[in-house]
Amino acid sequence: MAQQVSVEDPTTQSNYLKIATENVFLQWTVDFNKECIFGSATHTLVAREEVSEVIFDTYALKIEGVEVEDKPAANYHLGDEHEVMGSALRVPLGKEIRAGDKAKVKITYRTTDRCPALQWLAKEQTQGKTFPFLFSQCQPIYARGIAPLQGKLPTPLRRKASVTSVLPVLLSAKRKSPPSDGPAHGGKVIGIDEVTYEYDQAEPIPSYLLAIAAGNLRYRAFSVPEGKTWTSGVWTEPELLEKAHYEFCDDTPRYLSAAENLAGPYKFGVYDLLILPPSFPYGGMENPCISFITPTLITGDRSLTDVVIHELTHSWFGNGVTHAHASHFWLNEGWTTYIERVLLELIISPAHRGLSYIGGYKALVDALKLFEDSPKYQRLVIGFETGEDPDSAYSRVPYDKGANFILHLERTLGGLDVFLPYVREYVKTYMGHSITTTQWKDHLYSYFSKQTDKIKALDSVNWDAWLYGEGIKLPVEMEYDLTLATAANDLADRWHKSRDLNVSKLDFKSEDIDQLDGKQQAVFLERLESYAALPSSHLIHFDELYKFSQTENSELRMRFYLVILKDPASPAAKQYVEQVADWIIGKDSGVIQGRMKFCRPAFRAVNAVDPEKAVAAFKSARTAFHPIAQKLIEKDLGLSGELRKA
Repeated sequence: MAQQVSVEDPTTQSNYLKIATENVFLQWTVDFNKECIFGSATHTLVAREEVSEVIFDTYALKIEGVEVEDKPAANYHLGDEHEVMGSALRVPLGKEIRAGDKAKVKITYRTTDRCPALQWLAKEQTQGKTFPFLFSQCQPIYARGIAPLQGKLPTPLRRKASVTSVLPVLLSAKRKSPPSDGPAHGGKVIGIDEVTYEYDQAEPIPSYLLAIAAGNLRYRAFSVPEGKTWTSGVWTEPELLEKAHYEFCDDTPRYLSAAENLAGPYKFGVYDLLILPPSFPYGGMENPCISFITPTLITGDRSLTDVVIHELTHSWFGNGVTHAHASHFWLNEGWTTYIERVLLELIISPAHRGLSYIGGYKALVDALKLFEDSPKYQRLVIGFETGEDPDSAYSRVPYDKGANFILHLERTLGGLDVFLPYVREYVKTYMGHSITTTQWKDHLYSYFSKQTDKIKALDSVNWDAWLYGEGIKLPVEMEYDLTLATAANDLADRWHKSRDLNVSKLDFKSEDIDQLDGKQQAVFLERLESYAALPSSHLIHFDELYKFSQTENSELRMRFYLVILKDPASPAAKQYVEQVADWIIGKDSGVIQGRMKFCRPAFRAVNAVDPEKAVAAFKSARTAFHPIAQKLIEKDLGLSGELRKA
């Protein structure tokens, strides 16, 4: 069953195995009027063999000039555009250079309105509704739409940047000037005066972690434990600063300190959060030095701050030890999800670790079912074809199948006391490097090579089934701590067993869910959704009691809507479908559900009930969603990109 997966990046046209970028200097100007970034990228490259040209990946960039060793190069060539990989920029070096030699190439360019990595928001789409906003999302391969870069380099690169803007700028690097804790925009007039922001990322990071945001941003520091060498704080628009600071100020430094104790020192010096506008398509994005965070985490009760654990854990697993290319994406997300749940056990309790696995398992099964017609996307290691879009495989599979695999290894080897010392050695060995699944597996065997019983245990693992297996079942039936799930499951089971009763005979009370915290309520709704749809009379009574359709917690509201729309033909589904569609596009609130965890399953559910309503709702608000979300929602609704082509 084992597959031969190429060590080469299947999503690049660059010649990074022959000559690779060592560091890059980005000199940019952000133009909000023309909605573009223009400037230059200066690469210092190192030849790995004899070579006479360098090839960069670009996507929808307008190339305005190229210099090689400070001299204009007239004979560079921008190739035809590939739908996924973009256009190869071929730059002759003017001579053959040998392995170990360096070359400097400066490319002057500007982004265009087809850039998939940037979302430009009008002022009306922001909290303050006074200034526009810009943010990027470069994972998995969209950084080439911001700068000419190479594919997934064997060794991640270092970056410096100088960015001029009339609004405050953040990058995935340490700010050198003006200081974060000084006057906003260096004391200049926001929206009018240009300020140049200087950033330096001395730690090597992969290209997909290039990130920029610009808007009317303010900073407030968190209190960091004494003796720490890093700083931490939150960035957001001024209207949200108080709420955001309250939500994250206690937990973020505590989580980061716990992660250091588990995985080793934090390398990046700064760990800030940026709370983005609602169109941000993910719960969070682990950009180094500054995690981009969805505003849906701000609930006022700090109940969803554990998402930050996942993003900061990437500082070791993904940003530090990173996957060689998209086929090994699970190494980033599976390891991060596993460590996130270990931290839940260490910070809170083993029961919270178990509850997280239970919730994740439901999401995993749903994702595996979605790929029954594309079973290779059910694998952990996916042999992507050259030019295949890695976003086609994006789901909970690498996260939760990967985390369950590593949990299985932990248990097979003897538990956390045995496994966590290995985790620290794994990080220490590969920090700052890009690796494949085979390299990781070889390292695991090497670490335990002198312990015969551990090698025997590893040999007992069905590696092929875990890494290359398909289907909706895991190779091993996993057991989790059910302590916190029992009450939630019992309540769901009571509703399930009541389906044959007349609604007037039901004995449920609004207080039923008071004993359950937010995570338990989510498990309750997920278990209820796993059963056949309840009668419509039950569902309407259910909402009258618990009022999930009115909650501000999107995690719960989305799950409730999936319960209501479970049977597309039911009267309850017909009654609620318009409410669900309006919630996704923010018809009443003015705030879309841009996070794909919410909008994609909700749109699919609406589409099952009323396809015309789903398409009409999406068309009315399409441009408010991030370009990545637009593309995937179109696919979910069977639109095949026709709206973007129109």
